[in-house]
Amino acid sequence: MLTLATTTPGEPEIFASLQGEGPSIGRPSVFLRLSRCNLACRWCDTAYTWRFTGDNRPHRDAIAFERGENQITLDERDVALRLLAHPQDRLVVTGGEPLLQAPALIRLLTILKEARPRLHVEIETNGSVPPTQALDALVDQYNVSPKLAHSGNPADLALVPERLAHWAIEPRAFFKFVVATPDDLDEIAALQAHYAIPSDRLFVMPEGTASVLLRERSAWLAEATMKAGWRFTDRLHIHLYGDTRGT
Repeated sequence: MLTLATTTPGEPEIFASLQGEGPSIGRPSVFLRLSRCNLACRWCDTAYTWRFTGDNRPHRDAIAFERGENQITLDERDVALRLLAHPQDRLVVTGGEPLLQAPALIRLLTILKEARPRLHVEIETNGSVPPTQALDALVDQYNVSPKLAHSGNPADLALVPERLAHWAIEPRAFFKFVVATPDDLDEIAALQAHYAIPSDRLFVMPEGTASVLLRERSAWLAEATMKAGWRFTDRLHIHLYGDTRGT
């Protein structure tokens, strides 16, 4: 069984859209948003996947979500049928933290790959949870977003050395760092130097859930990206649809 986020109570967050971030930005994709996360970012724009009533971990909005309204559990075959109803050959599994549900994901992706052999599978992860060997064999791309100090997560939970070292040498893994202030750039540079992260697999992205703020931060972040030799990614879905579920 898979535990999914919802768009509205009882309706799983499965939808077709353009990938809004990272190396696949602009590509038509079908999205599966899973619930639950092992981290708690202060600025998380999908806090409804983890900050349920009773969870007092800090978040800038301080909203507690009712679990029953924001989470649903479905059989993998049911999820597969819903995904296959969309024609896109690119699946983006996001969250929350998808790798927390590896056994169920293996069953789902096995069904999907048998039905649609050309399906390209991307998993979006915070980089702190290792993929199992069986799951890894079914994944085409990892979008790894390690959480910097400004996320509010303890470094020993968010920046696990052996995990970062693994992702740095994994050619299917693309790093995506969320940037709120110029001070974050020094932390990224230090991580890149320590783990030898290739610049062509290192993206920086402005933090924000409104176009105005994203454009403001993009102005100086684009300049810094050029100087560092990294890659820049916007948040296309925010500009197109706003900060909404199912987009």
